Amino acid sequence: MQVSDARALLLEQVRKYHRQAAEPERFEPGVTPLLPAGAVLDEDDRTALAEAAIDLRITSGFHTRKFERALAKALDLRKAHMTNSGSSANLLAVAALTSGHLEGRRLRPGDEVITVAAGFPTTVNPIVQNGLVPVFVDIELGTYNTTVDRIEAAIGPKTRAIMIAHALGNPFPAAEVAQLAAAHDLFLIEDNCDAVGSRYRGKLTGTFGDMSTVSFYPAHHLTTGEGGCVLTRDLALARIVESLRDWGRDCWCEPGEDDKCLKRFKHRMGDLPYGYDHKYIFSHIGYNLKATDLQAALGLTQLPKLEAFGRIRRHNWQRLRAGLDGTRGLLLPEPTPGSDPSWFGFGITVRPDAPFTRKGLTDFLESRRIGTRRLFAGNLTRHPAYLDTPHRVVGGLANSDTVTEHTFWIGVHPLLTDEMVDYMIDSVRKFCAGHH
Repeated sequence: MQVSDARALLLEQVRKYHRQAAEPERFEPGVTPLLPAGAVLDEDDRTALAEAAIDLRITSGFHTRKFERALAKALDLRKAHMTNSGSSANLLAVAALTSGHLEGRRLRPGDEVITVAAGFPTTVNPIVQNGLVPVFVDIELGTYNTTVDRIEAAIGPKTRAIMIAHALGNPFPAAEVAQLAAAHDLFLIEDNCDAVGSRYRGKLTGTFGDMSTVSFYPAHHLTTGEGGCVLTRDLALARIVESLRDWGRDCWCEPGEDDKCLKRFKHRMGDLPYGYDHKYIFSHIGYNLKATDLQAALGLTQLPKLEAFGRIRRHNWQRLRAGLDGTRGLLLPEPTPGSDPSWFGFGITVRPDAPFTRKGLTDFLESRRIGTRRLFAGNLTRHPAYLDTPHRVVGGLANSDTVTEHTFWIGVHPLLTDEMVDYMIDSVRKFCAGHH
């Protein structure tokens, strides 16, 4: 048997295995766990992973470059650089703003970056890790995003950038924030990790800022297992991100390529001698944060499903919103005006004057196998890691404190069926009705 025939036979066996192994289990209320997030992985996904493994594509290569191009096109941006996680993508995006290649526009230690207090640490950590100062502003309850007015009030003489995540897939007012950033000559980074496929004023999130980031962790809209990406339409920023991701090297040739640029031995940089091998000249203090072709192969089969995944997420969110409408004691989520979110989760705030507590409700839901999650870190400034971290707060953080005490979210991901969503609705209403 020829190698090509053996390969085809093996991949057909993978497909056959998937059809047998992935038979969906019957939903049993109170028995089947309803997780707040989950990846949809089908026959094509399993086969793509197997194919990449058979070909021993264990580093970043052909599949990665193909996925980067496809993702940039899908999200209407010029350049995408895949990383090993969304957290790494955020780190690279912020680090790129400190590059000496930006000359007078570069961010320096002590410069301030406006962000929100109620979010996930990986939006804020890169600010601190690069010697910058986070300036925290509050959010609105219901949308769980901040406002343009709050951001504008936080701009000071040291402010150089804004970095904000779209909360639970719900866009912040990105067009207006981008206009504000431009008016004050500030960089804008959109943490789009929870909102791939969301739109604001008809435009995809992640396309308003100087850079945006994506996570491909299984909880998110698309998955590559672990993985992330930095996207931009600015070619200069893209080049810096690539250098920082790839050890800080100056060379733009792919690993394994030799002298494709025909200039490999024709450079003089730093204090190095003329002709020093460009593949080993380093213009940034960088990292190795690359992904692998195994991950990218999965991304290539996931990406065409993005629109369908978004439709199901919207459907599940709307079903929850309609089913829970009018439930006493609860503040239900609202989309940002002008937005069409591809929802990450369904946020619920137990009103402080409700005759029950957030803990009581989430304990009840968990006892019925309905998974819940807090709205990430709540007020980050109250966590041990940030108590002694230099930062500034503008306008108070009352709503972030409310989120810390009273807010949680449940799932809307595509693995959830109408029957499952209705069970979630009935469970929430049953608990609330029993406590009035």
